Amino acid sequence: MQTLDAAIEIEAPAERVWEVLMDFASYPQWNPFITRAEGIPVEGARLRITIRAPGYRPVTFKPHVLRVVAGRELTWLGRTFLPGLFDGRHSLTVEPLDESRTRFRTHEEVTGILLPVLGKVMRASQQGFEEFSAALKTRAEGR
Repeated sequence: MQTLDAAIEIEAPAERVWEVLMDFASYPQWNPFITRAEGIPVEGARLRITIRAPGYRPVTFKPHVLRVVAGRELTWLGRTFLPGLFDGRHSLTVEPLDESRTRFRTHEEVTGILLPVLGKVMRASQQGFEEFSAALKTRAEGR
């Protein structure tokens, strides 16, 4: 198993951060890592997510939504072809620190037999997580 993780403090209320995260239609305008997101984030649904790890071509996959806690968490499970090849359990969480500050975290646990040969992609994806978090901060803070 490998873990990808990035977190950032945002000078905006949690409600604003969640609003930006759930506005999938605007992702192409501001999100450098998840360049497209489509679908309705409800438990049991499938989303259509396109990611672009820095230095790599975009990849589209259709994860299943595992958990939604309105205003706080969206978790999905993405798979490449068959279970056990390359599986990622990804969570986006929003934690209010006070009325005007929020902590955002994007976290993924990746498993599968392809993991050992994807070291460079995983490092690029970590960079993508960090770029995504910084871009969310900018967007939510209105800059």
